[in-house]
Amino acid sequence: MVRRRKAKKKGPVFGIPKGIVLLATPEGWRTSVLTMEGGMLCGRLDVPINTGPQDARAAAAVMATELARDFHATDVEVNWDPPREPWSWTAQVTLTAEDEPASPDAGG
Repeated sequence: MVRRRKAKKKGPVFGIPKGIVLLATPEGWRTSVLTMEGGMLCGRLDVPINTGPQDARAAAAVMATELARDFHATDVEVNWDPPREPWSWTAQVTLTAEDEPASPDAGG
């Protein structure tokens, strides 16, 4: 009997995060991570339902930072915008200074 080789499945290729949307819902915390490539990753934040907003924002920031580090070997910084609604938060995710490409105006 001849066996076929199993094709190795590639994991999903996630883009570099550029923004986060965090929502408080009755079922728990939900996130959407916007990527520089135009994609969006949505899902439940892995924290208890009764987690406070500050801790949920911290967990979402860690998730985006680890995503950038694990899949793109780059470091990012998360800056939360002032909330417009009491149940919704947004954040801007930027590459850290050492990961940004050199400016053409920089001497050297």
